[in-house]
Amino acid sequence: MDISNQTPQYFGDLRISVISTIGYLPIEGAQISIAYTTEPGNVVATATTDSSGIAQLIQLPAPAFALSQEPSEIQPYTDYNITVEAEGYEPILVTGSEILPNELSLQQIRMTPLQVAQGEEEIINIPVHTLFGEYPAKIPEDEIKPMPDTGEIVLSRVVIPEYIIVHDGLPSDSTAPNYWVRYKDYIKNVASCEIYSTWPENAIYANILVIMSFTLNRVYTEWYHRIH
Repeated sequence: MDISNQTPQYFGDLRISVISTIGYLPIEGAQISIAYTTEPGNVVATATTDSSGIAQLIQLPAPAFALSQEPSEIQPYTDYNITVEAEGYEPILVTGSEILPNELSLQQIRMTPLQVAQGEEEIINIPVHTLFGEYPAKIPEDEIKPMPDTGEIVLSRVVIPEYIIVHDGLPSDSTAPNYWVRYKDYIKNVASCEIYSTWPENAIYANILVIMSFTLNRVYTEWYHRIH
């Protein structure tokens, strides 16, 4: 593994695992290169996956820890590009992978075999974190919404769905596609976009519980009536 000769005060760790989209089998010998997103041609680290499809731990420069503890005009994480190549598979590029100081970032890469691949390279763009980037304001919603004539849905216990439906667009855009996403993956993705892993443990737990509560409320009110 090659690391640049930069010696900043803070570092974060990156663990990459690589599997096939068919059978979810680990890919051994995948070649990984890491570069700053702002300098995609400047490779700062390389790694290779083992028989379990896991690469050795990569340590990367990150900003000061204090930047992620309160609002700041300075980006509190460093974003990197991850390029992965493996024999018999379509190359993949992940842009904007975020590294926070003193934290371990887990990045799973799913590669498509060439015999079923549709392009020369798959590109996955991770957008800027919602706590740092500028995004449209949340669409206001009524605190109390009218229920259909069939009555309110009251379950005798908490039911965790295996999948939820994610609408990739504005609520009013009926042409936007819907995706079935595993509930656990959805919660992890939302949490990583809305909070920083450097926060105190209790703050992380509290925010994740809010995300789960909000998600389940919409699953069993709004989406239930749309499907049924």
